[in-house]
Amino acid sequence: MTARIVLLGPPGAGKGTQAARLAKRLGVPAISTGDIFRANVAQHTELGRTAQRYMDAGEYVPDEVTNTMVADRLQAADAAEGFLLDGYPRTEAQVEELDRMLAESGQSLDAVVELTADVDEVVARLLNRAVEQGRKDDTESVIRRRLEVYLEQTAPLVALYEQRGILLGVDGLGTMDEVTGRLESALDRQER
Repeated sequence: MTARIVLLGPPGAGKGTQAARLAKRLGVPAISTGDIFRANVAQHTELGRTAQRYMDAGEYVPDEVTNTMVADRLQAADAAEGFLLDGYPRTEAQVEELDRMLAESGQSLDAVVELTADVDEVVARLLNRAVEQGRKDDTESVIRRRLEVYLEQTAPLVALYEQRGILLGVDGLGTMDEVTGRLESALDRQER
């Protein structure tokens, strides 16, 4: 079985954690644009320097940079049977580009999962993560700006995917195991 899944939700909703868990269960890679950006920043690549300017301001990296990076990653051999995308698409233009990329190889998304979480809980999670992981980009003002940008640019994708009939809403609050259980149940119900 293939699994081509997008995880939507505000920063700090648990997408990365849940993507890793689901990817292992489904045997597909979890692809995080944030991880790819951070790796490029650490390696001081041109993409990394460009991405860093936007990330420091709590803004999204421009579509043309992100689209190219995602297209390259989806062509890797380990993504042939599917993937879980975390952090992409974030805009309607990126949705169109992802649709185009998949259509070129006769594919489409199987599901889009929206992890929901309370704003104050998300801020607290991200501030805690910043301390634990030493992330300089996770200050409270940057976190709140990222949440605003999410609401402005990404939340409209929920309605788009809902119209397509592939959106699954899952509560992202609770223990990791509780959220994973909800995700697995939602995906199992959708397969039927």
